[in-house]
Amino acid sequence: MLSRELFAADLTLAEFPRVKSLRGLGISDSHVYADRLAAKFDYRNTFFDREPRLDIASPPEDECGRYDFVVCSEVLEHVLPPVENAFRGAARLLKPNGVLVLTTPYSLEASTAEHYPELHEFGLAQVGGGLVLVNRTKTGELQVFDRPVFHVGCGGPAMEVREFSEDALKALLADSGFSSVQIYSGDCPEFGIVRKENWSLPIAARKGEFALGPDSAREILEHWRELNRSVARLGRKWWFRAGHKLGLV
Repeated sequence: MLSRELFAADLTLAEFPRVKSLRGLGISDSHVYADRLAAKFDYRNTFFDREPRLDIASPPEDECGRYDFVVCSEVLEHVLPPVENAFRGAARLLKPNGVLVLTTPYSLEASTAEHYPELHEFGLAQVGGGLVLVNRTKTGELQVFDRPVFHVGCGGPAMEVREFSEDALKALLADSGFSSVQIYSGDCPEFGIVRKENWSLPIAARKGEFALGPDSAREILEHWRELNRSVARLGRKWWFRAGHKLGLV
């Protein structure tokens, strides 16, 4: 999805050109791909609960408008209410033509299921061998919720605060300033992507039409020229020519 949004082509991460003039931001990204993105772009990963810290619901002003892309995978279902702040924060972080790439569990129901809409001052407690969530609302009301649901990710367990609906996600993105929303529902078997369900699919949301700047375009051209030169140098070696003739390379 990211390769299509940035380069309009299906590429593995290893095949991405090195374009350090493209700036990206990760919101609790897995190191499995965060390290590789950092090698390709001017990219850094951030976290809510540890350094380097960034709260997507309240990004610092000096971070706003700086990024060509933001990756936010399996995060938004855990953000404290009101979740609208997180969507607006993501939009603020992006440049006018930037793209938000996100995944989050969602259903095809009519509306989002907000589990704890008045979450304010809260904590977890063991009661009778089970876990409960205790919350005090802004008005002072005490609430108790039995058996909260946790998702286990690369950063440890995180409490599910909501389950979005597809329609609600689209509305939240539109209201936050994204002009186009694309749900990636198609299969891509050569990349091992085969959809079994038609919900909880990856989404790309754009603030405007994407266009590579001159610095990025130049870097991509230089990258491909260097690849072509490398192939040409290999082609001059007798062992490469022999291997090619034998079908080994």
